[in-house]
Amino acid sequence: MLRTGLMYQASLFGALRRAGHGKMSSQTGNRGIVRKLIDNSFLLVAGAVAALVWANLDTESYNHFVHYDVTSLWSEHDPAHGAEGHSPPSMTDQVNTDLTAAEQEVTPNGQAGEAQAADGEGVEHAGHHGLSIHFIINDILMALFFAIAAKEVWESLLPGGALANPRKAATPLLATAGGILGPALIYVAGSYLTGTHTDLGRGWAVPCATDIAFSYLIARIIFGAGHPAIAFLLLLAIADDAAGLLILAVVYPTNPIVPLWLLLTVGAMALAWGMRRAGIQSHWAYFLGPGIACWWSFFQANIHPALGLVPIIPMLPHAHTDLGLFAKEESKRDDTLNAFEHFWKTPVEFFLGAFGLANAGVVLSSLGTGTWLVLAGLLIGKPVGITALTLFAEKGLKLEKPTGMDYRHVVTLGMVAGLGFTVALFVSVAAFTVPGAIQDSVKMGALLSFAAAPLAIIIGKALKIQPLKMETAEADESTETV
Repeated sequence: MLRTGLMYQASLFGALRRAGHGKMSSQTGNRGIVRKLIDNSFLLVAGAVAALVWANLDTESYNHFVHYDVTSLWSEHDPAHGAEGHSPPSMTDQVNTDLTAAEQEVTPNGQAGEAQAADGEGVEHAGHHGLSIHFIINDILMALFFAIAAKEVWESLLPGGALANPRKAATPLLATAGGILGPALIYVAGSYLTGTHTDLGRGWAVPCATDIAFSYLIARIIFGAGHPAIAFLLLLAIADDAAGLLILAVVYPTNPIVPLWLLLTVGAMALAWGMRRAGIQSHWAYFLGPGIACWWSFFQANIHPALGLVPIIPMLPHAHTDLGLFAKEESKRDDTLNAFEHFWKTPVEFFLGAFGLANAGVVLSSLGTGTWLVLAGLLIGKPVGITALTLFAEKGLKLEKPTGMDYRHVVTLGMVAGLGFTVALFVSVAAFTVPGAIQDSVKMGALLSFAAAPLAIIIGKALKIQPLKMETAEADESTETV
């Protein structure tokens, strides 16, 4: 999602040099600033900030907006309809649940319990299941976000990709494992020590996430554009994305998975493969045909529908090599898979802004045990886990770190990876489907993971890490050196 920002910046400088009038330069510059903000996830941050302000000023109107059923604009619902189970629930859909204190158990520590959600009934029977704004954003629009993430993971497996060479990828992949195991262990241990495992244990995967876009930005500030730590981080983040997709699908189903519906998934993949063999190039054909069928199969199978487009991504016609994540040259590729990303990457930035607005609205008083467990996982578990497994890879397995990296860079990079935000926020809602104090406290931990950014910069300064200058790196934005 960020690769167009650097390209646009370069084209902006060229336009400024060619401009004959100050007015033209000013207009071009303004467009460049807007474009750069969009490509660097400004909309996501703006949406999250707006949600925080709105929820703290008027919680009732915010909740009404998020859970508003848009189908009520043209029809009236029978509230008993959903209770009868005629419409399958979404994992993250809390449409019109209107949970009261009587519907939530209160635990000794004063937080709302998740007893209803434990067997899926807290959501399934709380009210009818219309087309809420929350459902549209989290379960439909975010499917395109995860499709683009899956595209990066798939391409990284192609020749030239970061995961294509097992020997080169071995150390970063072990570091990725540390970046998942470390936070999970810290979170679970903390939940037992605080006596909140029954209520909070389900959220162990929340601090395992790494926000690839924001971590990339912070890493560039600390290390410079061409430092090998950038490639190491991107590979780690790609592998983390792959693990995150698997965790979401397996660990957080809505209800017991209905395997029969996965036959439709297989059928959709087979159809997409057949379309590729038939020479169909339009990404719209894949999106509107196999894509929708696959999304529907996930929804009916009780697998998070936001992952519904992931299985068809490898089936789309694609280049046979990978130029690397954020590689500038990739914008020149016009294969179907790249055409899909080129068309949707800007809309997805707006969808992320909507995601922030619909999910980050927690009151500041929501700070609780869940907040500190998530933060401990991200800010302690991530750097410790990444550093420990990198050390094990080098000393125990005799593998090598990338040339130009030492443990100052590994420790700092580990803290950068602690910036979970987007995916951590998404997993928070997936893990705790019933609105309340627990969900809000965990969300707050995901939001506060932005603390990893200034901490990483401070650590980098303390360890005397100097960013590589752009001219030294030849402005190389690819991950080919991994």
